[in-house]
Amino acid sequence: MKIVRTISTLLLACALLFHPSANAQLQVVGDGGPGPVKAQHLTAELVSLAPSIAPGGTLHVGLVITLEERWHVYWLNAGDSGEPPKITWTLPDGITSGPMQFPIPSRLPLGPLMDFGYEDEVAFPVQLTAASSVKPGPIHLDAIANWLVCREVCIPGKAHLGLNLTVSPDTAPEQPVGALGEALTLIPKPLPPDAKLTVTGGQTDFVLTLTTGKRETNAEFYPAQEEQIANAAPQPIESLPDGIRLRVRRSEDLKTLPATLHGVFKLSNTVAYDVTEPVTPGEIAPSANATIPPPNGSNVTTLTAIGLAFLGGIILNLMPCVFPVLFLKGLALLQSSGQERKHLRSHGLVYTLGILVSFWVIVGVLLALRAGGSQAGWGFQLQSPIFLTLLAAGIFFFALSLAGLFDIGLSLTSVGGDLAQKQGYTGSFFTGVLATVVATPCTAPLMGAAIGFALAQPAGITFAIFTALGLGLAAPYLLLSFQPAWTRLLPRPGAWMEIFKQITAVIFFATVIWLVYVYGSLFAGGASGGQGIYRVALLLGCFLMLTIAGWVLGKWPARWSSTIAAILIAALGLAIPLYQPKDTTLVWAPYSQQALNQARAAGHPVFIDFTAAWCLSCQVNERLVLKSADVQHQFSKNNVTLLRADWTQYDPEITRQLASINRSGVPTYVIYPAPVNSTPDVLPELLTKDIVLTALEKDIKK
Repeated sequence: MKIVRTISTLLLACALLFHPSANAQLQVVGDGGPGPVKAQHLTAELVSLAPSIAPGGTLHVGLVITLEERWHVYWLNAGDSGEPPKITWTLPDGITSGPMQFPIPSRLPLGPLMDFGYEDEVAFPVQLTAASSVKPGPIHLDAIANWLVCREVCIPGKAHLGLNLTVSPDTAPEQPVGALGEALTLIPKPLPPDAKLTVTGGQTDFVLTLTTGKRETNAEFYPAQEEQIANAAPQPIESLPDGIRLRVRRSEDLKTLPATLHGVFKLSNTVAYDVTEPVTPGEIAPSANATIPPPNGSNVTTLTAIGLAFLGGIILNLMPCVFPVLFLKGLALLQSSGQERKHLRSHGLVYTLGILVSFWVIVGVLLALRAGGSQAGWGFQLQSPIFLTLLAAGIFFFALSLAGLFDIGLSLTSVGGDLAQKQGYTGSFFTGVLATVVATPCTAPLMGAAIGFALAQPAGITFAIFTALGLGLAAPYLLLSFQPAWTRLLPRPGAWMEIFKQITAVIFFATVIWLVYVYGSLFAGGASGGQGIYRVALLLGCFLMLTIAGWVLGKWPARWSSTIAAILIAALGLAIPLYQPKDTTLVWAPYSQQALNQARAAGHPVFIDFTAAWCLSCQVNERLVLKSADVQHQFSKNNVTLLRADWTQYDPEITRQLASINRSGVPTYVIYPAPVNSTPDVLPELLTKDIVLTALEKDIKK
């Protein structure tokens, strides 16, 4: 989850920097006077529960935010992304403010993430205290309020607000009305004396058991600290005769159990408790009677989700990643329209079966991951480098055929009557599999709510919803196979089909580009920051080998020898990105003069690798020499500090350091012996293991 939060934070920062309204929104709105201030997507105002405050007394004021539909602001712990509102006061002498209080939050799902916050309208109470020495008379409260308001994008806001009050001994009682009065009733309270909460911490879950003396039917937990729970994970509940039991997934980044768990235990939109309880290590087995409540504010029922999934599956056929497969399949049906209707229907049913089996496999893996403690959603396969490699390579090879490099008769889509007869039902089945595979990067309208609901339900309901999604995806071709006369709506076969094949190839090549981007992103945080580029280069090497395999098939078509050669070449190409030996290399720290000085002051020898991504010799030396087991062993054995001076982009500090050893380019390798007054040892540009090992042995002895 730390990675997820880091990524979401970076995306949030990008949204703030590049959203077209961000620069305007960073300007302060309001002049500090009383009354509401209109900002982008919300209205902000300071209000109070009484017009005056007594000397030595208290008064509740608050920041009230009224939001446009589907926009939200955040709770104290924002969840997977976001920041809570803040208020900075400028108050008259003798007037002090307490901390801003937060009413009961709600869970706000956003894709695979979960935010904690508020929609529609929310007030954040603050208690003011007047010193007994404050003189009666009018006073003005001045405040700067900051917030982050989000929907699909996030926009920071800042307002200069004000509130006029009177200091008077004859102060009327507070009137708990309006948004501020309601918010005060929604501040989580301590557990009542007759209630008891226990927290059991296991390997994967916290189990919170609340005893209230009566059966409870709903509960949610909001941690006050980040990185304690998996925010987006479902929170199954088990109603008890005298309370409720809530199971909360531990964050993957929480390696050891905390001594206490602090947060808000929510029973309803109006009842919640601020709890801090000791965590007792132990395991409590999940109950078969546990249920998962629907997402907050969701009106989705099981039947609604099934209907949405079916309609979403139909619309999914129009997505760029799926439509070419469906259209080519329709053309195959057009060319095969002379066959018996029974035969065409059978192919339609087998195609549908291929889609359903593929969806069932995906759901089975999803449920297995969920049972094992992992969180995954639609398209989770795209988080796997192996799956991405195979998917990108398969689509690339298929696109080569569509582009005309070689002819496999469009076997993957069973186009052509002759090929359909040869492949039979196997071709139709695997066309359904292909349609499902290429659909995984897409999400059609209506799918989001259905899938989000499905993944939070028991296995049977999850399977039913995904089955409806598969049936929706299969429905257009299935209907055409049962009503071949409708194929008259399609254009007649002709030379245009070859042009359409090539246009389709462009679409698939574009899909491959996106998949390569996703593949590289999986490694973007690798050591030295270059793993993503390196792995993308390997995948492109795979594509080169696939192109050669396609050329072999096109040069010598319909020969077993060329087919076998193409298979071997393609297998070799796939091995390039898929085979990755276990990386046992040591960690290189970024070069800086400070890091060099600290290492030498601590008595450590230092090895500096002056390198750059565009330096081919650097990459060869690194792969063949610096990462070799013998060299790595000597680095580790002699406690050598490894610094990498990355000169991919101009760095004046690295340039100065190169000049200090009479070098002006890369590769350059330098060993600094441990004694501070020792002369650095500059190695040759082209390394061998013997050169490095000999230099280390000599310099370590100094």
